[in-house]
Amino acid sequence: MTTTILVGNPKPASRTRHIAEAVAEVLGVGEADRIVIDLADHVDELFRWPSETMSALAETVTASDLLIVASPTYKATYTGLLKSFLDRFGGDALSGVTAVPVMTGASAGHSMAPDEHLRPLLVELGAMVPSRSLYFITEDMDRMDALVADWAGSSLAPIRATLSLTNAVSR
Repeated sequence: MTTTILVGNPKPASRTRHIAEAVAEVLGVGEADRIVIDLADHVDELFRWPSETMSALAETVTASDLLIVASPTYKATYTGLLKSFLDRFGGDALSGVTAVPVMTGASAGHSMAPDEHLRPLLVELGAMVPSRSLYFITEDMDRMDALVADWAGSSLAPIRATLSLTNAVSR
């Protein structure tokens, strides 16, 4: 199974990335079994057309079985950095990909952002999003493992079922 973590935080190695990696862990994806695309490391290429680097990153994303998409909350939605990258994808480019939307924020005031904004974008691109999204309040970093495990309690089964079904259909 190919797992990619796509991080749209403009700060490299951010808390958002750390939380996305915790999601991968709780889903049973070890460090050696995942690819991390931290878009902050590719800002200089993002608006180059054509760009071999961006094309290769996009191919990595579309070839994923599981895609964890993580962004901090900016103006009640995901970052422009993430949106700019995903704008490279045509409709149904993520067909056959199981996606997990993850967003971080400073307060619970935007806790619906991943389901209201990020999920529809991923679905528009053809991804299957079988579980509820994760919204993580960054002041709770000291409880990250427990909070991510709580989220996984209701999310793990539908994600695994979708991955199994997708793998069975593609064989």
